[in-house]
Amino acid sequence: MGCIQSKTTLLAAANDTPSLPDTDKQVSANGEGENGDAQKIPAFREYNLNELRKATNGFSPDCIASESGDKAPNVVYRGRLDTNRFIAVKRFSKQSWPDAQQFVAEAAGVGKVRHKRLANLIGCCAEGDERLLVAEYMPHDTLSKHLFHYDKQPLPWEMRMRVAYCIAQALDHCDAENRKIYHDLNAYRVLFDEDGDPRLSTFGLMKNSRDGKSYSTNLAYTPPEFMRTGRVIPESVIYSYGTILLDLLSGKHIPPSHALDIIRGKNALVLMDSSLEGQYANEDATKMIELASHCLQYEAKDRPNIKFILSEVEPLQKQPEVASHVLMGLPKSAPVVVPTVLSPLGKACARMDLTAVHDILLKTGYKDEEGAENELSFQEWTQQVQDMLNTKKFGDIAFRDKDFKSAVDYYSKLVVMMSVPSATVFARRALCYLMIGQPELALRDAMQAQVCIPEWPTAFYLQALALSKLGMEGDAQDMLNDGASFEAKRQNSWRGSKTCHCMDINPPAGKEVPLDVVRELLIAISHSPPDNHQLNSSSDKAQLNGDNGEAKVNSDSSAEELRSELISISYVPSPDKIALPSMGIEE
Repeated sequence: MGCIQSKTTLLAAANDTPSLPDTDKQVSANGEGENGDAQKIPAFREYNLNELRKATNGFSPDCIASESGDKAPNVVYRGRLDTNRFIAVKRFSKQSWPDAQQFVAEAAGVGKVRHKRLANLIGCCAEGDERLLVAEYMPHDTLSKHLFHYDKQPLPWEMRMRVAYCIAQALDHCDAENRKIYHDLNAYRVLFDEDGDPRLSTFGLMKNSRDGKSYSTNLAYTPPEFMRTGRVIPESVIYSYGTILLDLLSGKHIPPSHALDIIRGKNALVLMDSSLEGQYANEDATKMIELASHCLQYEAKDRPNIKFILSEVEPLQKQPEVASHVLMGLPKSAPVVVPTVLSPLGKACARMDLTAVHDILLKTGYKDEEGAENELSFQEWTQQVQDMLNTKKFGDIAFRDKDFKSAVDYYSKLVVMMSVPSATVFARRALCYLMIGQPELALRDAMQAQVCIPEWPTAFYLQALALSKLGMEGDAQDMLNDGASFEAKRQNSWRGSKTCHCMDINPPAGKEVPLDVVRELLIAISHSPPDNHQLNSSSDKAQLNGDNGEAKVNSDSSAEELRSELISISYVPSPDKIALPSMGIEE
């Protein structure tokens, strides 16, 4: 929610790279849905490495989505393409797929398997030593997170049964598509989409290495035949599905051998998660425990097929009309973590650390407004300067000393007095409002700061902070996205010089003006009589000479014209010196 430009405009301004035409092609996901609507997903294609590097901020650690972080053998990153589509990018270790053609062929085959119960594969990349897979991004974390490391509430029984059913549907579809092998099926492979519906990651349909021998799960959970031969067979997938059933029933990651001992001891219900008490009928729990035991049989031939599993789990779907996000207590659309490197101010706003935001704004001062005509007209310099500078000084002192109510009073007076508003004043007053518990007024001021400087990251970050305080998390995330985009754009075109080209009537081409010369000229202007602000000289031109060049000013030019010509000079003043009007005076 920008206050001048639309969201689309802001994003277009922050990206110079045009959208790729291939990403606009859509194909329908297969499978019957309860609503009968086919889901639209991008067609599979090959991405170039620069696209994916840009989407993940150079594979930044801040963009890692793997729950085990960079310790995972094949790390998964969050990313965002130029089209603003969020993606998951799996980066294989360099030795996993030495043959690039074989990797692309395998990925393309998996990319043809489409279903509403899959986090569908939409692309790959094989450049140099890099081997990357690109899939739909699932914003609501993994089954492992919701079962073993939940923040708010344990997964309810009905949702656990839904997970069991949806994953069985996904495996059944893969089986029908002749993709009978799913590598390393576990709770980390089960993801939740924006609606909270369970999806099975398609990354598991790709072999973890060229010979298919990699199986990253703890050996206590691996199928017996894999332990014997090092190979995965279709029945191995059923065994792994049984381990997921144990996870769902117990809420713990119990080794299958231990669980089977409990089941054989006729004490099966001891396995059940105590947080589920009162949510299920004992016969339903018993039926699921028996199914898990059946899947975990030592001999592969004794395990059921996926059709039988579906027939057992489907009758346990007792509340199909209730949306998954409702059962899980999740918002309809999860706020996607921005795969963009935020500045210290952006990070402070994202975590709503008001003290850190205050420290950063205090250190930044008014430097973001250098060179902008944003405070005083020349007439105000000569007639109202003292009142305005005193008001600003007292406001800045109150802001520094954390007397936020007084700072609001002084800055409010200053806003009324100024003919051209200051973005920094609005930003500081916005933080003051947040400090005294008035986020609505803070949001208004942050938006006013954006009016003053339309692409100022600070204005977007403060809007994000105010929106978070108001409980508008989705809009807050959009503002963080925009602020980060403008931050990146700004760093690419940062102006860094403290000297500048003189913008006079007849400027010597390419000459630079020393800062002490500019200071003397401004002092001469401000001390001259207000009714006739001119620099007098015995000749037609008055010259101020310096070591690096000269500033030439026409003797007939008014002081207002001189000020307009010099206003673009980037000059950071000392507090005890008269500054260019657009700079302000720090406390």
